Amino acid sequence: MAHPGGILGLGTLALIFTLPAHAGGKFAAPAGCEVYATVQMRECQVSQHYRCEHDAPGDQWATYLDGEGPYYSSRIDAETRWMESYDLFSGETDRLMSEVDPASFTTLITTGRDDYDFTTESNSGNVVRYSGHDRLTGEKVVIDGVTLERTKFDLTARNASGEVLWTRKGQQLIHRDWRIFFADRETFENTAGESSESVSTPVVFALPGEKGFLSADPQYDCTMQMTEAVLPEEGIRP
Repeated sequence: MAHPGGILGLGTLALIFTLPAHAGGKFAAPAGCEVYATVQMRECQVSQHYRCEHDAPGDQWATYLDGEGPYYSSRIDAETRWMESYDLFSGETDRLMSEVDPASFTTLITTGRDDYDFTTESNSGNVVRYSGHDRLTGEKVVIDGVTLERTKFDLTARNASGEVLWTRKGQQLIHRDWRIFFADRETFENTAGESSESVSTPVVFALPGEKGFLSADPQYDCTMQMTEAVLPEEGIRP
C-alpha cells in the first residue's frame, strides 16, 4: 500500500491526460489498460480494477465512482504498495517518497501480519507519513461467489513534523489471487476527536462478460448517500 515520488514516466503522463470517464453508464479505461473486475460496493460506490501494459508487472489500478462520476484513482504494485493516487475532483496527486518498512502482501498472506511505514508527497508539497499494520483474522467471506479473507487494520497518518493527522482502524477484505484489498467496516478519527464510521463492503462482482461489467453507475445505498456525507478516503486503501 503506497505512492511514489519523483519524475512521472511517459506512461503515467499519458494516463493522467486520459483519465477514465463514464459515458452512457459505461466505464472507459485508459488506452492500453484492461479492466478485470467491476465491483459494486455499499455507500453508493462502484470501483473498476484494471492493469495497464505500460506499467511494471504486477501493478494495477483502481478507479472509484459515485453518483457523479469518477472521483479517485490509484495504482498499487504487486505487494499492494500505494504507488500513486489522484483526487479527480481537486487534482491533488500523491506519490511514494520513502519507505521505512514497505507494505508486503506476501508477508501478510504467509505470516498472517504485515507492518508498514512509508511517506508520501503531494504535487502541492504536502508530506504525510503512514504507519500501521494489517492482520489476517482467519475468517473467509464469500460475496457474490467470490471468496475473500477478512483482515483487521490500524493506520495512523502524521504530518512532516510528526503530529498525528488522523487514524483509521477496522477491517478489510483481501483477494489472494488478485492481490488486492477491498473496504469493509472502519472508523475514521481526526485530531479534534471527531469520528465517523463507514461500511463500504463489496456487494456484487462483475467479471468480463458478466452483467454489470464496466457499469459506471453505483447501485447500493445511493438514496442514503443523498443525505449523508462520507469522507472520500474512507474505505479506500492508501
